[in-house]
Amino acid sequence: MDTAQKSLDLHRKWRGKLEICPTVPIATRQDLALAYTPGVAQPCLEIQRDPSQSYELTLRHNLCAVITDGSAVLGLGDIGPEAGMPVMEGKCVLFKAFGGVDAIPLCVRTKDVDEFVNTVSFLSGSFGGINLEDIAAPRCFEIEKKLRERCDIPVFHDDQHGTAIVVAAAVQNALRVTGKRIGDIHAVFSGAGAAGTAIFKLLWSMGLRHAVLCDIHGVVHPGRPDLENDPYLYELAQMTQPAVRGGLKEALVGADLFIGVSAPNLVTADMVRSMASKPILLAMANPTPEIMPDVAKAAGAAVVGTGRSDFPNQINNLLAFPGVFRGTFDVRAGEINEEMKLAAAKALAELVSPDKLSPDCIIPDPLDPQVVPTVAKAVAEAARKTGVARI
Repeated sequence: MDTAQKSLDLHRKWRGKLEICPTVPIATRQDLALAYTPGVAQPCLEIQRDPSQSYELTLRHNLCAVITDGSAVLGLGDIGPEAGMPVMEGKCVLFKAFGGVDAIPLCVRTKDVDEFVNTVSFLSGSFGGINLEDIAAPRCFEIEKKLRERCDIPVFHDDQHGTAIVVAAAVQNALRVTGKRIGDIHAVFSGAGAAGTAIFKLLWSMGLRHAVLCDIHGVVHPGRPDLENDPYLYELAQMTQPAVRGGLKEALVGADLFIGVSAPNLVTADMVRSMASKPILLAMANPTPEIMPDVAKAAGAAVVGTGRSDFPNQINNLLAFPGVFRGTFDVRAGEINEEMKLAAAKALAELVSPDKLSPDCIIPDPLDPQVVPTVAKAVAEAARKTGVARI
């Protein structure tokens, strides 16, 4: 039986991957009086007096909302909010299993930015954090920006920032393997949507200064007419100011690093051969990457990573989001800022010890039990240093 059919059969059997379980006994009248009426009135009054007590007196301190509009679900695209629910449930399971974070899936029936933002912001007092998931670009950028402005809890779009953290860790170690420095290398990005934009900006924060972004229309540069109505892409074009024109083939000539978050089979062996010596390729289109690892290595790639678990160097968001939220919740941070993301990436990279570091080992295994506590500790420390920790 193949994985798809087996998973479908199990989902019919499970009828959901989550359930609500009480943490207190309800066996006697006294239990009822304490957990519900009349005793529950007192914690209500305490929260009325000081809303921050909601973190001390309810499950809010450890509760994340995993929210989508169903417009960019995995590799399936715009399948709608209800169809995205199995993925949101799965994400909640991973939050709990790996980070000890309770999570609730919410699928919102709107593609209107303001309706979505209003819905989530009105609910935000029930949660300790918000994880946005599988929302198409460029709408996801505006949604995250507006929610960060309106909510007093962390808002994190995992497709952007979780991916960026793991890629940043992989790049740090790939550069160690190849003996290159981030400020010196030329990087090329295939895909300038949610993930590509976030990866680029985090690497820019780390010191990347020579980059070319490509989308379906070719190199992103300030002179492209279609960017006049796309402020997000125009910002990237202004930051990179690429001299090259054309498409991915032209951009890759002489490049040290390729980062793909786009579509399968876009990179050929000849394109790899046109890159600089000891090139690094992180080809993360799923399930089929921009170039298969064996083809890339045969063409001279020094380090190759993909999003797949059946090849070395899997770029997996599971390495990031459970630890990021665990650390954020541990210090009740008001936001997840750039310094916290950089700290998470550095912590992940350092989990690969010098004796294990190799072309086929630039990133930890997602199942390594050290990952979540190490990332959580780094994120919490960065939150304290930057003044966003509240306990």
